[in-house]
Amino acid sequence: MIASVAKAASPVLNVTFVRRTRRNHALEHATVHILADKTKARPLAGRSDAAGFWLFGDLETEQVEAAVSEALRRLRSGEHSLAVHPGCGTARLTTGTLAGLAALSGTIGAKRNLGGVLLRLPTIILLTMSAIFVAEPLGLQLQEHFTTLGDPGEMEVVKVERKEGGGMMGNVTLHRITTANG
Repeated sequence: MIASVAKAASPVLNVTFVRRTRRNHALEHATVHILADKTKARPLAGRSDAAGFWLFGDLETEQVEAAVSEALRRLRSGEHSLAVHPGCGTARLTTGTLAGLAALSGTIGAKRNLGGVLLRLPTIILLTMSAIFVAEPLGLQLQEHFTTLGDPGEMEVVKVERKEGGGMMGNVTLHRITTANG
């Protein structure tokens, strides 16, 4: 069903800006998969846009360059499953939205006081857990068909730049991966 909705939405999904963002998002995920396999304990996060993506994590630039190159090569060779990642914001947003709607629906008909809501608590928990159960595969499907595009097309990596940042969370290592022709 998700694939057929995505097919109907293909005029929007194939607008240049959207397609480039989806391809960069796929390359970001593939890169994170590869880095996670090679660096194990390091927390990683990313954010994609039409011009490339950011990687957040304490990584050496050489590691990032090698992982991005490997990710692009593997996506080109047909490993499109690398474009989907369970830690993606799409999956988390899907889970949060479905869980919130399920919890809200569990309060339908409850009296508008604490006792009324507490009486519905088992129903709310059951509905929320059901939503979480459904959300995981749904979030992965949404990534596959809407927010990423596993086929990189003619995408090229233009540069990988390391940037150091500071702020409320302390020192942060960032890498900006710039792409073209996506």
